[in-house]
Amino acid sequence: MGAKSKIRILEGIRQGKVGGGESVLLNLVEHLNKDEFEPVVLSFTGGMMVEYLEQAGIPVHVIHSETPFDFRIRKKVKQLMIDEKIDLVHAHGTRAASNMFWAAKKNKLPLIYTCHGWSFHPDQHKIIRKLRIRSEKFLTEKADINICVSQSNADEGKRLFKNYQPLVILNAVDTQKFDCNITGEGIRKDLRIKPEELLVSFIARFTWQKQPLALIRAFENVVKEVPNIRLVMVGDGEEKEKAIRLIRERLLGEKIILLPFRRDVPELLAASDIFVLPSLWEGLPMGLLEAMAMKKAIIASRVDGTAEVITDGENGILINPADMEDELAQSIIRLAKDESLRKTIAENALGSVRNRYNVQMMTRQNEAVYRKLIANMSL
Repeated sequence: MGAKSKIRILEGIRQGKVGGGESVLLNLVEHLNKDEFEPVVLSFTGGMMVEYLEQAGIPVHVIHSETPFDFRIRKKVKQLMIDEKIDLVHAHGTRAASNMFWAAKKNKLPLIYTCHGWSFHPDQHKIIRKLRIRSEKFLTEKADINICVSQSNADEGKRLFKNYQPLVILNAVDTQKFDCNITGEGIRKDLRIKPEELLVSFIARFTWQKQPLALIRAFENVVKEVPNIRLVMVGDGEEKEKAIRLIRERLLGEKIILLPFRRDVPELLAASDIFVLPSLWEGLPMGLLEAMAMKKAIIASRVDGTAEVITDGENGILINPADMEDELAQSIIRLAKDESLRKTIAENALGSVRNRYNVQMMTRQNEAVYRKLIANMSL
């Protein structure tokens, strides 16, 4: 490290679009002790996150790749580490780790791999799942320290990978940014939501994992039971066009509002009454924690890290992925008709986040890992 007084960390992420892992990275680099650490971000695509980092004055580089284990960019990543005088590398997610491990090892830099949810899933073809498991095993073995964002991901890794001993550092939400006292009146006015109407929100990528099409089909049944209800779906992804067609086919255009990713997520949540996350799998979803911090009634799938956060009937309602559409519709109807239950779940959701998912705690835990690795290098 020479005479440098600060530790320079290359924080890598698969994309510059807004998502769960990207939100974790943003929280981390914003709250790191800048007297001790200097974060530099590497994203493998451009997007809103990159723009936000630039505006915040945090160095950020884009080396474009949408391919895991992309040998074509290895030398560029290696040279970036040299040019930026990096001391250690922190890869967030599988794609980032697959495209950073080679350069880190060539430059003899310690590597941290944070799993934000495994790349293998139960619904994959068995050959694809087997290949993904092998890839993850390989990446965990290349890392000097492995981190999981949920205990369920850590337990699954231990079951599948020999000698896998990760740290668990839970995702956390910035409650100053996601402040439950923020008003959503402006958003409701812009979206033309009437005062007597309930607003359900879905803020996530339009992907198979997040099940936006199942939500639309479920909502068709909701509006038959609850006329004064609307749904706002915020995000982009490969299933967005299918969602547009489905809404048109089901004649739901007056009930469902589609929006692209936006920066005013706290205000969107503030305008909402119910937040839904009907995922097939998760690590520990940031969108869920953000909605809880905004004191919203939660409906989410009983999967992975989500089931660690939500206690059914207390701080949210859990639905089973195997019966997604029916349980989703019934849960929305239940909360829509029971104002007292909505308020109780919302209050408990806020308390859960404040007690356990604190951004300062998450940042200090990561800082401790950085110090440990740097200290080991100097031995």
